[in-house]
Amino acid sequence: MQLPAKLSRYAAVATLLLKHRSAADDRDGDDAVQLATDLEKLGPTFIKLGQLLSGRTDLLPPAYIDALSRLQDDVEPFPYADVERIVQAELGVRISKAYGLFERTPIAAASLGQVHTAALRDGRLVAVKVQRPGVESQVLDDLIALAEIAAFVDRHVDAGERYDFSEMVAEFKASLLDELDYVHEAAHLKMLGGNLKAFPAIVIPQPVDDYTTSRVLTMDFVLGTKVTEISPVVRVDLDAQRLGRELVRAYLHQIVVDGFFHADPHPGNVFVTDDEKLALVDLGMVGRLAARTQDRLLGLLMAASEGRGDEAADALIDLGQRRATFDEAALRRDVVALVTQIQGAPLADLQVGRMLLEVNRRASVHGLKPPPDLMLLGKTLLNLDTVARSLAPNLDVNATIREQAIALMRQRMLRSVSPSSVLSTVLEAKQFAERLPGRVNKVLDALAGNELKLKMELIDEGAIIDGLQKVANRVALGLIMAALIVAAALIMQVPTTFRLLGYPGLAMILFVIASAAGAMLAVQIISHDRSSHRRQT
Repeated sequence: MQLPAKLSRYAAVATLLLKHRSAADDRDGDDAVQLATDLEKLGPTFIKLGQLLSGRTDLLPPAYIDALSRLQDDVEPFPYADVERIVQAELGVRISKAYGLFERTPIAAASLGQVHTAALRDGRLVAVKVQRPGVESQVLDDLIALAEIAAFVDRHVDAGERYDFSEMVAEFKASLLDELDYVHEAAHLKMLGGNLKAFPAIVIPQPVDDYTTSRVLTMDFVLGTKVTEISPVVRVDLDAQRLGRELVRAYLHQIVVDGFFHADPHPGNVFVTDDEKLALVDLGMVGRLAARTQDRLLGLLMAASEGRGDEAADALIDLGQRRATFDEAALRRDVVALVTQIQGAPLADLQVGRMLLEVNRRASVHGLKPPPDLMLLGKTLLNLDTVARSLAPNLDVNATIREQAIALMRQRMLRSVSPSSVLSTVLEAKQFAERLPGRVNKVLDALAGNELKLKMELIDEGAIIDGLQKVANRVALGLIMAALIVAAALIMQVPTTFRLLGYPGLAMILFVIASAAGAMLAVQIISHDRSSHRRQT
């Protein structure tokens, strides 16, 4: 099917999304399921798009969020002949030469690729992910069509200005193309494995470099069971509370300390191993956070978990980008109400990830553009909450966050004084010192040449000028009063027959005038201050 023929189908999906955007409640459950079905039929790009939209509570109502969250990236496997051809083309050798054993039937098949169990020549068990044939070109065509639709919507639909769909598609494209390159996923596995060495209960399968390319990924095989498929017999002996807390701790470490986290911890990607550990698999989708964002997010999480709504609003506003329609007062009221509602919710209903997604939605409603990291983090924590509660239904995620906050901040502080950060600070100071004389010379040259300009932006020039005039008048009156008093003091020493109350008359008159002016000025100042206070209250 050629791209122009597809465009009509994609346009129909875009129209469907915009139509459902106006839904306000959960009554359109059938339409929501139909939307998920339509996206599934359109192929891998739109399955991934549906998964992305499942975290956009600012775009779609709850019924659609739930339907898209259940989108299964699970499709029919492609033939073994294609697997053999792709592996041979990528590795440069036949499967029988590269692997001592290679199972023909995959253990999992998704829209972008499928996974086979195998064994290396030395007997090491591995999992081999093979990319679906032709999927990259299909995804690129789909992304071109999505970009055209997003640009059209941004130009002609009011919602486009508010949500910037073109930017959303650009972020989606970067994430999806990154996921299609298995070399990147191998690098993610190595990085996350190194970052989580301090968590012995968390296992990250490591890649086999010589057997990994952009379309074939060979990594350690994990012997275990999905967290949602643990039998009651195994669960009796499993220390679920410990594993749940360790999982939450590991994710907080990724988010707050490392700024690099596994962004897709849904139940199918978390396994309980045979030796009672937790394995995180499928690192195609990861999140990255800048240091400033990490600090703000930690502040937001802590403030929300402890019921400090105003501080949560402060952190959210610092994170976001203000639009022309930004209403800070309304956003603060909404965030405070949300945090209060969270504090009163039963433990079973308390979900940090859902709270972040709701914060994301309310920020968009009130004209604050939240960072994409906030949406991705909310979806990650929502999935994490589901996994943790599958392990330990009574686990208090909020309490775990509070317990770990001090330790996490200590780790961040220690990392900030590492040799590399100190060296960076010294280099910045050196650059500042080197550039300072030149900058000072420029300022002095401009001043000497009468070229120095001071730019000021005044909100109400008339009011400011009136205020300056009043200040000048008061200063002038004060100077006159001081002159009268000094003159009176000097005249007091001059002999004269004109006297009042036994003192020189002229000096007394000057004292009276100065006193009257001082009293009048004091009354005026007190009256002005009281009226200003009444206007403010």
